[in-house]
Amino acid sequence: MTKKKPNQRTLKEKVALNGVGLHTGKSVRITFRPAPEDTGYVFVRTDLNPSVEIPADVCYVTNTDRGTNLEKDGAKIQTSEHVLASLVGMGIDNCFIELDSAESPIMDGSSKFFVEAIESVGIEEQEKFREEYVVTDLISFKDDKTGSEITLIPSDEYQVTAMVDFETKVLGTQNASLDSIIDFKETIAPSRTFSFLHELEMLLENGLIKGGDLNNAIVYVDKPLSEYNMERLKEAFGKDNISVQPNGILDNLSLHFSNEAARHKLLDVIGDLALVGVPIRGKVFAHKPGHKVNTDFSRKLSQIIKQERRQNAPKVDLNSEPLMDVNDIIKILPHRPPFLLVDKIFELSDTHVVGLKNVTMNEPFFVGHFPGEPLMPGVLQIEAMAQAGGVLLLNTVPDPENYITLFMKMDNVKFKKPVKPGDTLVFKLELISPIRRGICHMKGMTFANGNLMTEGELMAQIIKRK
Repeated sequence: MTKKKPNQRTLKEKVALNGVGLHTGKSVRITFRPAPEDTGYVFVRTDLNPSVEIPADVCYVTNTDRGTNLEKDGAKIQTSEHVLASLVGMGIDNCFIELDSAESPIMDGSSKFFVEAIESVGIEEQEKFREEYVVTDLISFKDDKTGSEITLIPSDEYQVTAMVDFETKVLGTQNASLDSIIDFKETIAPSRTFSFLHELEMLLENGLIKGGDLNNAIVYVDKPLSEYNMERLKEAFGKDNISVQPNGILDNLSLHFSNEAARHKLLDVIGDLALVGVPIRGKVFAHKPGHKVNTDFSRKLSQIIKQERRQNAPKVDLNSEPLMDVNDIIKILPHRPPFLLVDKIFELSDTHVVGLKNVTMNEPFFVGHFPGEPLMPGVLQIEAMAQAGGVLLLNTVPDPENYITLFMKMDNVKFKKPVKPGDTLVFKLELISPIRRGICHMKGMTFANGNLMTEGELMAQIIKRK
């Protein structure tokens, strides 16, 4: 038996916050809205006419200077990472993020206020299961120029460790870890963004951080502060007095954590990896992370996931003893030869089934289909998948011999490659949503020689025999 899949989640209702963009200094209103199943995270620029939707997808990343910025059809989203981290940290799968300006509000420089806003309206469980990417092998990416590296290894849940070396006296090596995403709210979300004094001066000279003040960014003083620069900073931040504290921080801001800088880097990693577009079940080790290496890794991981899904053939040892042979299958399914199209069942859980059919030249459907070029009819490929799904459905009742399954509908059916005599078909079906009132909604795929042959969404209903 496999671990039960969690359901997708969204907000119970909309919630909005007001703030300013860190770099633009513009007032901005951000609204989190519930979204249907399989939506993912989608930014919406409501100030544009017509409004533009920008999916939180790494393919839309255009710039990673001082934040992770997205662009689609000329519409931009700046500093997306804190918002996305809050959604991941709260276990939200589907959400529309509306903005009436290009840049997300900086708030206090963390994800704290976004998390609190989501909590204030509550979270709603949806019908469909959450599809996670389960890490089975080591995946890594290294930036040889900076020495930054991100590695992903198998784990029972999503975990992140950030290891940072700032190579300064005021802020040297720091580490931070998140062992369970349920701890995000308390241990990671309040961690604020930070900057070094030399970076701050450069940003001011280039007209950036117009929305910054000494309450939404920690400033580490890594160089002598001249009287001239002290006056410039007073003017920039609208403060009468600015001082350097004994811990090397510019102003009287108290740290939430001794390793707050590393925790914020970890927060950024979570936000940037959300751009992969699918929840991750694995452990991330991020050495000297930054937005560029984070998104480069996200891009690599996204490509790996897409490739694996295209070739997502179950690993079946054809020489192993099956969970069910044809005699066991006949005890469950009402079908009989020549219409019984499943020979073996290798995996069976509450949410999935893996079955097999050996296609031989003796199949009656090859007669006339086609002379000189025998091909298995597409409708029978679907029927074979549906029969394997019937085993999954009938496995939920204690007396399957007293029930039958009725095929109700099929959607998004695609025939990728022709099925010929000699092919060994492997069927993999997974529930899209929990079985309710005897109705089963499944995603089905058929493979041969490791290649995807047929796929589609199937719906069937279990009814009692008369």
